[in-house]
This record gives sequence, structure tokens and C-alpha cells, in this order.
Amino acid sequence: MSQTTITLLFLVFAIVSFILEKIPLGLTASICALGLTLTGILDVSTTFSQYVNSNVILCIGMFVVGQALFETGMANKIGGLVTRFAKTEKTLIIAIMVIAGVMSGFLSNTGTAAVLIPVVCGIADESGYSRSHLLMPLVFAAALGGNLSIIGAPGNLMGVNALQEMGIKTSFFMYAPIGIPMLLIGILYFVCFGYKLLPQNQNEAAQNLEEQKDFSNVPKWKQIISLVVLIVVIFAMIFEELIGISIQLSACLGALFLVLTGVLTEKEALNSIDLKVVLLFGGSLSLAKALDVTGAGSMIADKIVGLLGSNPNPILLLLVIFLVTCVLTNFMSNTATTALMIPIAVSLANSLGADPRSVVIATVIAGSCAYATPIGMPANTMVVGLGGYKFKDYVKSGLPLILVSFAICMILLPILFPFYP
Repeated sequence: MSQTTITLLFLVFAIVSFILEKIPLGLTASICALGLTLTGILDVSTTFSQYVNSNVILCIGMFVVGQALFETGMANKIGGLVTRFAKTEKTLIIAIMVIAGVMSGFLSNTGTAAVLIPVVCGIADESGYSRSHLLMPLVFAAALGGNLSIIGAPGNLMGVNALQEMGIKTSFFMYAPIGIPMLLIGILYFVCFGYKLLPQNQNEAAQNLEEQKDFSNVPKWKQIISLVVLIVVIFAMIFEELIGISIQLSACLGALFLVLTGVLTEKEALNSIDLKVVLLFGGSLSLAKALDVTGAGSMIADKIVGLLGSNPNPILLLLVIFLVTCVLTNFMSNTATTALMIPIAVSLANSLGADPRSVVIATVIAGSCAYATPIGMPANTMVVGLGGYKFKDYVKSGLPLILVSFAICMILLPILFPFYP
């Protein structure tokens, strides 16, 4: 049996297992990782390096930074401040999605979600609303906001680079004409319809309130430091290039400072790390790596796009490129999917003599539409446990949002970026 076939079998196993959820998500991902290693698809160092991937490290660091806000009661204070102005669940969803969307236009999507998750959990606990109704809109808004600028996500820069190599001029807000409508309509979707598809975990919200700690004895200096560290970490992430410190290192330095100053004990910091997320992260990254190195991901893309024939209609090309990229990105790394599909999209556009901007932008945006699975993007994985989500919750809420994004792209791209200008 070829390595490609073995990898595809593990992919099918992962998809079926994620849907059925008879096996915990983290365990399913780890079975794939270890199986790919035992069959020789990946070597040991490659497999286990995924468990200390930079995004995994970022999660661990932000788990600790976020926990400081909870342990000191600062998250609840912030939550109370926000809920004073946002009196309904719908206004909370709007506020959270606007903040996350704008921030992720200039920050890493994952970083944006990581710094806002503890704040949103605090808002949920303070207001009495279910975390499950606020966390998924948060992470989806972070993904939508990544399409506002060329630095919103790594895949965005890949698209820019592909166009620049062909001598096509690009701009900082090249994706914004599509990204802004997507973010606005995404917010409307959740406020008017999407929130109804989220699990009704009202008992969990009430339980949070019942179990809320008494923070009256927590020294004020601890609350102040927990907030200051969060703010400093956010700014360090914003100015990552300027200060020369990666967002992962910023998160870890913030976590270390909180323990050294006594805001958190070592035990509290270690307990804040969700091993389920780490296992899910590392295992799914190993599967994504196998899809890449064996060429299985490329084969899937080539087979589907190949069905178009040698001279397809540009609109049909745009449709298929978007759909194929969407499917892949929900099971592979967004960046890996975009890197895989952009050369295919460009070559197909060139074969038609069409302007490649439309298909490149469609590929990049489709690569961010990883809403239908808990492993589609790092932020999705971060909130699985906190929101009490199951695989089907992502499908129910994420699939309609993908269809909305698809409709926006299919309408606007041919108008704003004509195939034959």
C-alpha cells in the first residue's frame, strides 16, 4: 500500500471519528499521528515536533495569561464593564465580533482569538450568558477579520507574493473589498440566525455563576498585573516585526512573568493548560503534514480540479477553486492549503488567459473559511472545551457561514476583479 493511500485512509478515519465522536477528539488526532509514524509516513521527530508547534506553544502561553485574569477576578470585572453597556446577548455578540474582526485584520487570527478568549469567558460568566453562544462567534470573527488586510493571515501574503511575481500590483487592503462585506454579513448572520444553531448550554452558564469564586480577598496589585500583562502581550503581538519578538515568545514571557511575580502559582499555571487541546492540535498538525509530504493533499486538489476539463468557464473555475480549497482547509492547515492551491489556481487562470487576481483572492479567502470542523483552524480548537462544543456544532454553525462567504465571493469577485478587464 502506498504512503498516499495510507495517509488518505487516516484522513477518512479522522473525519468519521470526528463526526461520530465515539473517541475523544484529542485521542483520534493522536491515533492518526502515531499511526502515521508507525507506518513510516512520518518520522518520530517530525511527528512529535508538531506537538511543540509554534501555535501549540502560543496556546499554552495564552492559557496561562488568560488564567491569571480568572484567578484574580479581573476577567469578571472586565465582563461586568462590558455587560453594563451590552445589555442583551445579541449586542454582546456584535461587540465581540467587531472587536475580534478589526483586531485580526492587523494581528494573527490565532493571536487575536487567544488574547480575547479569556476576556469573553469572563464576560459570559459575569453576564450569565452561555460561553457557547459567544466563543464560536469570536473565533469565526477572527477568521473573517483576517481578510481585511494582507497581513491578516499567512496565506494572504502567499497570494500577494504570487501576484507580485507575475508583475501584478497589490495593495495593503487588497482583500478588504471582499473581506469587509464578509465580516459585516458574518456578524449579521450570527446575530439574526447563527446563534440559534449554537448549543443551548444555559445550565453551564448558570453553573459558572454559582461556582464563581469570591475575589474580594485578592490583592488589587495582582488584578492590575494580570491586566497589564495581557495588554503588553497584545501590543507585543501587534508590533511583532518592530520589536523582533515572535507572538509565541511574547505569550510565554507573559506567562513566565505572572508566575515569577506570584500572580499565579506554578500549580495554577500548569493546571490552566488544556492537554486535550494540545493533543488535538499536535495530532491534527501531524495529519496535515502527512497530507503535504505524501502529496495526498495535492492529489485531492488535482483530481477535483481536473474534472473541469482543459478549457473551463472562468466562473466555474472560480467556483471549484473555492469549494476545493474550503474542503481542504477544514482538515489541513490554512496556510498549507493556501500554499497548495494558489499555484494550481494561477496555472488554471493563466491557461485561460484570464486575470489571476480573482482566483488568487478566492483561494486565499476560501483558505480562511475553516469553520466547519474543530480542527479547521487553531482558534476553533482552543474553544472546544471552553464552549462545550461537539464536532456537529461546528458543522451546524460553520457550514452556513461558508455558504454565505461563498456567495459573497461569487458575486463580488467577478465584478471587482474581472477575468478579462
